[in-house]
Amino acid sequence: MASIRYSIDGFREALRHEPSFREDLLFAVALVPFAIILPVNAVSTALMIASLFLIIIVELLNSAIEWTIDYLRPEHHPLAKRIKDMASAAVFLSYLNCLAIWAILLWPGTGVWKRLAEKFASS
Repeated sequence: MASIRYSIDGFREALRHEPSFREDLLFAVALVPFAIILPVNAVSTALMIASLFLIIIVELLNSAIEWTIDYLRPEHHPLAKRIKDMASAAVFLSYLNCLAIWAILLWPGTGVWKRLAEKFASS
């Protein structure tokens, strides 16, 4: 059970010290309910939610890498910058992945918007 406690501690530290993590978490918290109410199949819903979780996971890894580099090499160094930039690129790619998944699943030709309008019109 210690591993769970360490995970919770890491989550708290990210919330406390990482503005980007808080923004990513807010983004996910805002979109998960939307993914759940959309009239798409369970696999599509799971893909949409998983793409949001991936952003959070990659952001945690990015933050851990940045903190490690800052700890090991507090002075500026070109390799430290390269490492941090690569980790940041991974976060960017996770956002592109999320955008691609949501765009493909919600593309106008899929009929999702029509089904959503019908769902709320009948309520």
